[in-house]
Amino acid sequence: MLRLLGEVSAGETDLGPPRQRCLLAALAVDAGLVVPVDRLLDRVWGDGVPRRGRETLHSYLSRLRQALAGGEVGIAHRAGGYVLTGPVDLHRSRELCTAGRTESPTEAARLFAEALELWRGEPLAGLSGEWAAEERDRLAQERLAVLHDHVDARLRLGHGAQLVAELAALAAEHPLDERVAGQYLMALHQAGRTADALEHYRLVRERLVAELGADPGAALQDLHTQLLAGAPEASRSVPRQLPGTPTPFVGRRAELDRLDAAVAESTGTVVISAIAGAGGIGKTWLALHWAHERADRFPDGQLFVDLLGFTPDNAPLDPAAVLRGFLDALGVDADQIPAEPHARAALFRSLVVDRRMLVLLDNAATADQVVPLLPGGHACTVLVTSRRVLSTLIARHGADHLDLAVLGEVESRTLLEHRLGAARVTAEPDAVTALLDWCRGFPLALGLLAGRALTNPGLSLTGLAAELRESGVDALDDDDPLASLPAVMVSSHRALSEEQQRVFGLLAIAPGPDIGLPAAASLAGLTPAATTRVLRDLQLASLLFQDSRGRYAMHDLIRAYAATTAVHDETAALRVTDFYLHTARTAACLVDPHQTRVELGPPAAGASPAELPDSAAAVAWLDSEYACLQALLRQAAAGRRHEVVWQIAWTQRIYVHRRGTYQEDLEMWRLAAESSRHLPDVRNRVRAHLRLGRAHVRLDQFDEAADTLHRALAQAQEHGLVTQMNAHFDLAWMWERRGDEHRALDHARQALTIARDHDENLVGEALNLVGWHAARTGDYDMARSHCEEALEIHRANDYPLGIATTVDSLGYVDHFTGRHREAIARHRQSITMLRELGYHAEVVADVFEHLGRPHAALGERKQAHAAWTEARELYLRLDRTADADRMRELLEHLG
Repeated sequence: MLRLLGEVSAGETDLGPPRQRCLLAALAVDAGLVVPVDRLLDRVWGDGVPRRGRETLHSYLSRLRQALAGGEVGIAHRAGGYVLTGPVDLHRSRELCTAGRTESPTEAARLFAEALELWRGEPLAGLSGEWAAEERDRLAQERLAVLHDHVDARLRLGHGAQLVAELAALAAEHPLDERVAGQYLMALHQAGRTADALEHYRLVRERLVAELGADPGAALQDLHTQLLAGAPEASRSVPRQLPGTPTPFVGRRAELDRLDAAVAESTGTVVISAIAGAGGIGKTWLALHWAHERADRFPDGQLFVDLLGFTPDNAPLDPAAVLRGFLDALGVDADQIPAEPHARAALFRSLVVDRRMLVLLDNAATADQVVPLLPGGHACTVLVTSRRVLSTLIARHGADHLDLAVLGEVESRTLLEHRLGAARVTAEPDAVTALLDWCRGFPLALGLLAGRALTNPGLSLTGLAAELRESGVDALDDDDPLASLPAVMVSSHRALSEEQQRVFGLLAIAPGPDIGLPAAASLAGLTPAATTRVLRDLQLASLLFQDSRGRYAMHDLIRAYAATTAVHDETAALRVTDFYLHTARTAACLVDPHQTRVELGPPAAGASPAELPDSAAAVAWLDSEYACLQALLRQAAAGRRHEVVWQIAWTQRIYVHRRGTYQEDLEMWRLAAESSRHLPDVRNRVRAHLRLGRAHVRLDQFDEAADTLHRALAQAQEHGLVTQMNAHFDLAWMWERRGDEHRALDHARQALTIARDHDENLVGEALNLVGWHAARTGDYDMARSHCEEALEIHRANDYPLGIATTVDSLGYVDHFTGRHREAIARHRQSITMLRELGYHAEVVADVFEHLGRPHAALGERKQAHAAWTEARELYLRLDRTADADRMRELLEHLG
């Protein structure tokens, strides 16, 4: 188990220097959740992120992965960041406390005690920095809350006499904490020392008045009154309308803290918290759990009503009818309840103006349904749940907006374990993983799945997972609309306008996991302003969410339902395809102006490709849209839109190469090569096979590479295409990777001959290729002359990538001819240029390897070690394990 509640540790594992351990802690506090890289940088360095902070962060992550390899804790890369998996003492403590809050006093006391045992000292001991200090303070408060919960459980068991000494110390340490004072009073009373309890109350009251100018709160005053009467367990006759405590309840720690904070920070006004989220996300579950756990804060009672805002076959409740029910609960005689709605609301506000009460308004349709039910005064707390974001309530009545998201993986698994039992979950791990992946943290789906499994004990979890794969959302249909996932989705869909329903369906069939506003506008065929309004409406209905990058996405289950509502619209598909294709071509040409442009027709009517001013904007756009472009490629391949497949692959080739995602590159060109067979232009067929061959080379699949590249070469020669030169380029690279430098040089020379005869623009690249392979065979004079000629051509053509790679080649020649200082300067120049061009892993890794050699030759072991370490970490990130192993051997030899 990874430990945070004390010194950060993982058994006997060496976790490295403090900042590296801080990174591990920054992941561990959110274990099971994806933590974005920017957030990790902020937690580790705060405002002082070094210039190469991201590279250093990746280096730390690589070392942590190695240190934790084989253990129960791991670090995985996910879209948008990294996630820590495995047990963490902090989360185990929270799980125990969550369970303790729903158990009997005896079991609760045991669970809280077990949770406290996990706290071994000052949290995050040994870590420095602003984030660590703030987190340490927050965790200290969390431990105090656990301690309080443990004391409450023991007091309910009548253990007050055993707690007197402990609570006396706590009361001295926290003299103004009314919860501690109340616990101490109760412990003294249970120990038979009621007179001492009354005296302590007098002292606390005097101190509060003197230091804060306020009397004790209602809860402490009530306890004092009960002590005077000799009956501290007595309660007043007040409304207790909360439905039963929802069980099991897991996770939601941050949301519970947020609700606590809203009450704690109130400043003389009614506290309103509006919980919004999709149907089935767990809004009522959270609200009721919080209300039951904090019931002691509301000694004057709790009012509850289901407003039926989205309940199938029921109209939303009239606020006047709800007020009548509230007045009944407050003891107003029927003949004293006004007939006019505004008079009822006024009477309600008057009755509760000074009462510490909770009003829980569940399933609200609109803010207009809620406003008449808001109490007056300053003592009440209101919880509202709704599938819509109640903007009026937030803007005009100061409500605290809480947007409820899905459960994390750990919480989801815990929920299934609570419902099905750990033995059943453990027995079918693959099926459980499939079920969790299908539900994606959606509480209603998890609950319905558990219900199906419990009511069908003969149905294996594997069988249930297969049923879900076959039937999708319909597998969780039920005659009871409140227990049916499709019925919940339908009721939300019905509340949308016709235009909102149309866009909702289109978004479900858009390529990729999310979508940006420009793409959504082309998809919908609307102006950006009109699209923004529709997307905002879908957000307010909790059917769509916007992430920190401003992109829009749906939960997978909502998207699956939305797809069933989508009306086939061929023009929408054409618009969004042309948006991506035309923008991707613009981006590709900005990234590499020398590349061959893919030919496209004019964009479809209503498609508005994005405008990209420069190469930096192009790279940023490609970064954000990469997953969508790859999804569009797969969609086009499945729909046999062969020209689109080829066009997407061609516009993406430079970018994917820079990413260093070799397996994705291979899959992309497999699809493109297959589609190219159906296209009339043989040049595209040759290009696709060349790219496929390169992808095989990168993955050291040399037999497949040789077969594919020779097929491309034969086709190019048959049709007299200049692309035969590119085939020789790639075959030279393949033979270099296989260790046959002479065959590589032979192909490089053939490429140069073809380039001189057919394409002067590629002569520079061919010259550099011949020079490089000549150097690899030991002919340094030939290497230098060819590379210097190549450099002149690249500079004349203003081709930065050609300059960068040729400078690296000359650095290699310099090193092997004894000019080590010149070699170092050239390699560093090459690295700088490549990084400015966006090559952060691919190619740069090789140059770092080259840089280490002249440093080592000059006896500069520290610089050589740094270069080869950088190369190794880049190779590992690219999954080039053989190259990484070679770097490890060089580092070991270096000492």
